[in-house]
Amino acid sequence: MTLQISNSTARRLFLERHGLSDPPGGRLSGPALLALVQKLGFIQVDSIRTVERAHHMILFTRRSGYRPAQLSRLLERERSLFENWTHDAAVIPTDFYPVWQRRFEREAVTFAQRWQRWRGDGFLRKLDEVLEHVDRHGPVRAAHLREEDHGSGQGWWDWAPSKTALEYLWRTGRLAVTRREGFQKVYDLVEKVIPEAQRDPAIVPDQAGLIDWACRSALDRLGFATAGELARFWDGITPAEASTWCRAQGDSLRSVEIEDAGKGRPRQAYAWADIEERLSDTPPPPGRLRVLSPFDPLLRDRQRTERLFGFSFRIEVFVPAAQRRFGYYVFPLLEGDRLVGRLDMKADRERDALVVSAVWPEGRLRLSGPRLRKLEAELDRLGRFAGCADLRFENGWQRPPA
Repeated sequence: MTLQISNSTARRLFLERHGLSDPPGGRLSGPALLALVQKLGFIQVDSIRTVERAHHMILFTRRSGYRPAQLSRLLERERSLFENWTHDAAVIPTDFYPVWQRRFEREAVTFAQRWQRWRGDGFLRKLDEVLEHVDRHGPVRAAHLREEDHGSGQGWWDWAPSKTALEYLWRTGRLAVTRREGFQKVYDLVEKVIPEAQRDPAIVPDQAGLIDWACRSALDRLGFATAGELARFWDGITPAEASTWCRAQGDSLRSVEIEDAGKGRPRQAYAWADIEERLSDTPPPPGRLRVLSPFDPLLRDRQRTERLFGFSFRIEVFVPAAQRRFGYYVFPLLEGDRLVGRLDMKADRERDALVVSAVWPEGRLRLSGPRLRKLEAELDRLGRFAGCADLRFENGWQRPPA
């Protein structure tokens, strides 16, 4: 029988699976941070630092005692995390590296064809040369090789051949990111970054094993999902592969219908057979108001977010200024199990202040005095995290009354 799951119950499970039902206060030790990343699956990495970079904000939202140095330690010293690609650049538990080795084999073929059409064949001629350079001279940034390309390559859309070669070798598993300097990737040979135990060919899954791992681990982290949502979670298998896997699971999966927040048709999905027990064990999220990064995993699948929360969200970084509805880099606001608004803010480091220029409550929701005080408390915490001593409201916004 198909299980009917109410919208509020589905939201509660989705929030718990995304690490947003735990108390957000307190410090975050190295093992606890690793456990959080494993629970989420990965943390998207992004360069924009309007307040703080996305990966740091994602972790801070879930535990306000988090500090960036803790993530650097796991990445650069303990090597329990590595950086590569899911749907975008991401920090991933190193325990998952054997799965990525299988992905690398498939992507080496598809990327060579796709990138050759995109960049031309110049970067393919550079591969052995770049590998030899890293082997002889050690870790390297793209800027170190730019002189050899006569200074070409000014950005993402004009990569020099050596920069393209570095990225290709990283995306296909022959190089790894050993650290970042000024947020620029520093590449090294994979055997000098990834521990030997995770590089053992004997533990690399075959293609069927990759599909099984991708679907099982995605369903664990989503709580319920369509075949397409399972495929998109890691972006490492196709929807057809995920659909075939779902049909093959028999009684271990259960069909569910998820109530739509907008009162549209219920969404058909799959869940583990013990979904009712999982739902009964899911706690409600704390009522604290939290500021989300635009790249928070809760928001990654925009259609899913809208169906569950009735919250339409678009990152407008690449939208022309005159066409933006809200702003360049707008932060959603989560209160309990509801997305209650969004705000425009930036860390003005010259003025040593977190500056809030606009707040938009969602729908008919009112920013009452108590809710504004909760917002100010969270902004004070976020400002300190971003290294700002002051909190300022502009364009008519004022601090809420005490």
